[in-house]
Amino acid sequence: MQKIIYYVASSLDGFISGVNGDISKFIPHGKAVEKYQADLLNFRTVIMGRKTYEFGYQFGIVPGQPAYPHMEHHIFSDTIKIEELADNVHIEKKSIHRIREIMTASETDVYLCGGGQFAGWLLDNGLIDQLKLKLNPIVLGEGVPLFGNSKTSLVGKLIEKESFDSGLQFLTYDLK
Repeated sequence: MQKIIYYVASSLDGFISGVNGDISKFIPHGKAVEKYQADLLNFRTVIMGRKTYEFGYQFGIVPGQPAYPHMEHHIFSDTIKIEELADNVHIEKKSIHRIREIMTASETDVYLCGGGQFAGWLLDNGLIDQLKLKLNPIVLGEGVPLFGNSKTSLVGKLIEKESFDSGLQFLTYDLK
């Protein structure tokens, strides 16, 4: 079974976006962003919640189309309604069993794309194997927390660290 890797940008105070999905303070360019984009090419499967998928609309994603054309998409939502889905886009009901099926079927580790609430649910159910944190040198004060409303407590093991001139750091933690 493949791992679920939560690869996400965060502020120093633990928010993945500001109020109303504002990401304008996050570092948008540079070597760190290029590394992240290159790393995404190693994934063939992505999971996300509805809010994360719909967040992409403001960046040109057409409903029903993939955010990452080279990946199989699994969007977990009980409420999203899309008329036509691309062959590699699937709407799923939130289910631990379904997550495990996806992990087993994937030819690569599974990319967990954003979504504090969905990530919190996965964390609460022991399903996130690794956290790859793109730690931005910003403090937002409020917004979407890294793990939503999760109250799960754990100690991760730092396995990799990379710093960039922009002040951005990539910190990789094993969570299991």
